[in-house]
Amino acid sequence: MDPIADFLTRIRNANMKKKEKVDIPFSKIKTEIARILKEEGYIANFKAVHNETKGGVVRVFLKYTPDNECVIQGLKRVSKPGSRVYSSYNNIPKVRGAFGISILSTSKGLMTDAQAKAEKIGGELLCQVW
Repeated sequence: MDPIADFLTRIRNANMKKKEKVDIPFSKIKTEIARILKEEGYIANFKAVHNETKGGVVRVFLKYTPDNECVIQGLKRVSKPGSRVYSSYNNIPKVRGAFGISILSTSKGLMTDAQAKAEKIGGELLCQVW
């Protein structure tokens, strides 16, 4: 099982059904991805509720335009458990002609492609959002 792919799929499915929020099983990496999506304006908000006995959830509140269009047009998992994709900072691919973002796992934590280029750090390309 790939928890990041599951996270992206749950958001994609909730987006298609125009849901207000979606609950995803808790993990630190999912919380960090949700934080980046909020900072970049792709989701309205998120709340991590960690429960010691059940594990907890990350509740993601989706964002829509005034015309009720989805802000997130697409999500794509790049690096998969069976096929890891790494990139140096100067070879990070542009997403949809620089209209989207890539999320990378670097030695300094999760960050967007723009942050990685600014800090001149490469890493594993986790996913792309546009």
